[in-house]
Amino acid sequence: MPLQWFWSRELLTSRSMLWTLLIVNGLGTIYGYMWYGQQLVETAANKPLWMLPFVPDSPTASLFFSLSLIYMLIPNEPATAIGRLIRSVIEALGVVTSVKYGIWAVAMIVSGASLGTTTGWQDWMLIVSHAGMAVEALLFVRFMSVSAAATGVAAGWLLLNDTVDYRFDVFPWLPAPLYDYLAVVCVCTFALTVFSWIVSRAAIILRDSVNRTQRIR
Repeated sequence: MPLQWFWSRELLTSRSMLWTLLIVNGLGTIYGYMWYGQQLVETAANKPLWMLPFVPDSPTASLFFSLSLIYMLIPNEPATAIGRLIRSVIEALGVVTSVKYGIWAVAMIVSGASLGTTTGWQDWMLIVSHAGMAVEALLFVRFMSVSAAATGVAAGWLLLNDTVDYRFDVFPWLPAPLYDYLAVVCVCTFALTVFSWIVSRAAIILRDSVNRTQRIR
């Protein structure tokens, strides 16, 4: 069996694979919101309620990606232009946010460990699952209808999220040693938003270029 089969359209877009990933991402989304439960409670008690959507970053990313998988499981495209636009934006959010928070979470855990934080099994599970978020987003973007322009909307949402997080202190709780480097974490978070947008947009441009080449053939 050729190695490239493992990331082929035949395998990745099969209904069994899509359903498996939807279940895994759905369970991960639920677990993620539960993981943020205490921070959500404290935010609701001490901050304006409008800030609550900006608290759970990774589970919201996996939620958008799960919605993107549902779109892929539906045989037909949305019938209206508005429906197609909504799908493109949801897919863009699923890709760009998954790349950003997949990398961000791994970086925070590893940085905390390098500064002395004890790493347990849950941390390793989070490293693997968040790395998987970034990888699956870049693997599946070529099968989505997301446009390069829609990634700009996703990047705008992330920049707004970053601003609220670090302006009003509702960013995800960090390993204790990283609070001494909060300014660095803030800068890196904004930089990672830009990086995720660039990588996602490049992946879409590459997808479109390959599709045009195949149509010419």
